[in-house]
Amino acid sequence: MRLSPFYRRSLAFFAVSLILGLIIRLWPDDTRQTVVAPTAETLAAAERRLAHAREVAATVPGKEEILKRAQAELALREKGLLAADTAPQAQAQLVQILRAVGGAESPAVDIRSESFGVSALSGDYGVASAGVLFECRIDQLVNMLAAITARPELLSIADLHINSTANKDKRITVRLTLSAVVPRKLVPGRRA
Repeated sequence: MRLSPFYRRSLAFFAVSLILGLIIRLWPDDTRQTVVAPTAETLAAAERRLAHAREVAATVPGKEEILKRAQAELALREKGLLAADTAPQAQAQLVQILRAVGGAESPAVDIRSESFGVSALSGDYGVASAGVLFECRIDQLVNMLAAITARPELLSIADLHINSTANKDKRITVRLTLSAVVPRKLVPGRRA
């Protein structure tokens, strides 16, 4: 069997490439790592780094104490948040608060209509609001507002409209929007 000149050249090129590859692969490695003794400058730098690390480590207990105090203060302040899993539950709690405050009056104040909303307050908190409409006497309204401010939740009156009616018992029509601080997870996100 006779090989054509093209195949002979290819075979010679392959043989030379194989021999060169083996030589490169099996050549002894002269790049051994040598250990250099540390100089006085590197030793001084290492001592400075060690001293700095010790100073930083010494401040850790103080920073941990500050963190614990800050977390305790945050937990104390967040006691006023409405505890709810969803926005409708938070709004239902607001309506229950208004119904409880109105029910404590004599005669009880009847809540007639409701409207709801949830919006962002900051990066970590949101605001749930419930708007209600009811009729009452002016002294009942004052008592209700005082009872709302005395509650432990973080509540505020976001909107208050008072209209007088032409009744003999001097009743007024009140549209009140009660807002409360809630966790940010209850605020619905933007949808694309």
